[in-house]
Amino acid sequence: MDILVAYDVCTETNEGKRRLRKVAEACLAYGQRVQKSVFECSLNEMQLEQLKQRLLQVMSETEDSLRIYRMTQVRSRYLWTFGNQHDVDYNAPLIY
Repeated sequence: MDILVAYDVCTETNEGKRRLRKVAEACLAYGQRVQKSVFECSLNEMQLEQLKQRLLQVMSETEDSLRIYRMTQVRSRYLWTFGNQHDVDYNAPLIY
């Protein structure tokens, strides 16, 4: 399943900056960054649960915000991109 992860971490303190790095590292372990605080992931149910647990252990529920969206349609039906792109469609051929 395709998942979109978006987060906002309060970085006013050194602890917040540490949390921001940890959240980004967790997301990078499961997907690819498509914007500064937005990741696309293609996961199975177990991986999704592992990612959620890892993120919830790192973030502060009183200072930070986390959203995880399950994309229910084929990527081409819900994705429009404009401007500079650096993401890879792992469902497409990787050799051109």
